[in-house]
Amino acid sequence: MTIVSRHDETALHDNTGQAALTVGCVLAGGLSRRMGGDEKSLQTLGGKSMLSHVIARLRSQVGAVVINANGDPARFAGFGLPVTRDPVEGSAGPLAGILAGMRWAAKQCPQARWVVTAATDTPFFPEDMVARLVAAAGHHDGMIALAKSGDRVHPVFGLWPVALADDLEKAVRDEDLRKVLVWVNRHPNVEVIFGRTAIDGMEVDPFFNVNTPEDMATAEAIAARLEAAVAGEPV
Repeated sequence: MTIVSRHDETALHDNTGQAALTVGCVLAGGLSRRMGGDEKSLQTLGGKSMLSHVIARLRSQVGAVVINANGDPARFAGFGLPVTRDPVEGSAGPLAGILAGMRWAAKQCPQARWVVTAATDTPFFPEDMVARLVAAAGHHDGMIALAKSGDRVHPVFGLWPVALADDLEKAVRDEDLRKVLVWVNRHPNVEVIFGRTAIDGMEVDPFFNVNTPEDMATAEAIAARLEAAVAGEPV
């Protein structure tokens, strides 16, 4: 696996053209026992759902957005986005969600080369994430790019070539594969390093995710600082 920093990346050319070739897929998971059993993506953060935060960050970076979720899609009706379920039965994990995004993109956005995925419990991921992942992947049709911060790779924040959909489906269906990095390492791949973000003096890992009520309290503080920074108000 290759690792690149911001300084190693090729110049970010034609961001608008890149966005048109990229579909954003929000991986909307199920229940969270550590958050009281409620659906995490619909929990409120800063006056709106975490899913709303994620959609807003992703929508500005891609040409189209789809939600991946099983169960009744009506619970997401208020977001005005298509919902696609896993194409394989059972709890196949993130790989099934990635595959769902690929299959949806191939059918609904045939011009798309990539699907980029984002988790609904990570509301502060970088606003230049997609451009940087695409730049790192370059023009290699089979190159997967994954986000990394600190010493941790974030497998659900990745850029996935739509051309690999058949290979992924074979791995998930025929091999019952569930581990994202096992499949990733079968293909050319690159890690893109994202540094910590300073928000009004508060250092934040941009891939900070909300798993517990304590995490939600931290997320509320971050959201308040972001809102104040945008408004030009003191925190």
